[in-house]
Amino acid sequence: MEILHITGPAPLYTNTFLALDGAGTAIAIDPAADAEAYLAQLEKHGAGLAAILLTHGHFDHVGAVRALKAATGAPVHLAQPDAGASRMLPLAPQDVDVFVRDGMALSFGGLSLRVIATPGHTRGSVCYLCGDTLFSGDTLFDGDVGRTDLAESVPAQMAQSLARLGREVPPGVQVLPGHEGFTTMAAQLAHNRWLAAACREG
Repeated sequence: MEILHITGPAPLYTNTFLALDGAGTAIAIDPAADAEAYLAQLEKHGAGLAAILLTHGHFDHVGAVRALKAATGAPVHLAQPDAGASRMLPLAPQDVDVFVRDGMALSFGGLSLRVIATPGHTRGSVCYLCGDTLFSGDTLFDGDVGRTDLAESVPAQMAQSLARLGREVPPGVQVLPGHEGFTTMAAQLAHNRWLAAACREG
């Protein structure tokens, strides 16, 4: 698997990704930049977009979804609670083709992923585990975790979600968050006080 990093617009600079299987299939994770940025990379690598996967529905993670779907026909995947049709959660249910659920196995060409429900930052937050890579959205950051003071947050569930990641995600897995730097699960278990506390309590 090859992962291309495409940064979203200022001021939030969301980390977004294209994952390619090397045989002509690609998936987009949280496409927030201009759709043309993804289309140019797809053309460069001779890949077709098989799916659009969203870790949650916040506006800074979905900005290119409608245009990218219109250009490629790729189905949009999102957990149902985050199809809010609101200012913060702009996608409506009719924009979503597949409502992902906890434990769902997804396969696109040579790419296989597992959905891990991680409510907290939003009710519908999920992470996608793809081989030795975790796309963690705004659940787990390098040294931090996602905000839980928003109207669509569920603070009581964040610690449970973090503890679950600590149990289920192997230490060697690379963590690609929705903002700021990349890390590993081992580094976060050792140095992320929020994750460590959740693991102790959970």
